[in-house]
Amino acid sequence: MTAHELFQNVNPSLVQDMFQWMRETDRNLYKTALGSLASNRKLRPQFVQKKSIADQITWMHNTLRLKSSDMIAEHLLQVYFMKGQEEMLASFCDGLGIEHDGKGQVEGNLPETLDAEKLKAAIDTLLEKFDTGLVALYLHTFNLQTPDGWSALADALENDERLKLA
Repeated sequence: MTAHELFQNVNPSLVQDMFQWMRETDRNLYKTALGSLASNRKLRPQFVQKKSIADQITWMHNTLRLKSSDMIAEHLLQVYFMKGQEEMLASFCDGLGIEHDGKGQVEGNLPETLDAEKLKAAIDTLLEKFDTGLVALYLHTFNLQTPDGWSALADALENDERLKLA
């Protein structure tokens, strides 16, 4: 699943939370996201900025669903998880034995394969600690980090009902 397809399938409340977090913690990131999406649609950012916050977020979510917004969508998901969900990333890396900086930023290269047993345990831990929809969105986003994803993770995303986006 590509990034824009994630935005087509994710619960809108997660997108709302993501953009609210951006607005509250990193106003420049929020403005950049809005500006990039407006430019991508050949609109002036002021057109979108005149809308209410709720309408801005709805407009951004709808725009991120478009194939033409795929690169922006992937980048926003990466930034959100790297800055806004550090504990989740660190927990996942710890569960898989991936070296990281303590905040989930991988040090070195990502592994070529994921051990299925460690992956299942790491997923179970995430689902115990965090919102199920957020975990599913994170794992789908993580699987985009290599060209073909990881087969063990793709299998879990396809077959584990707890990891469905909708």
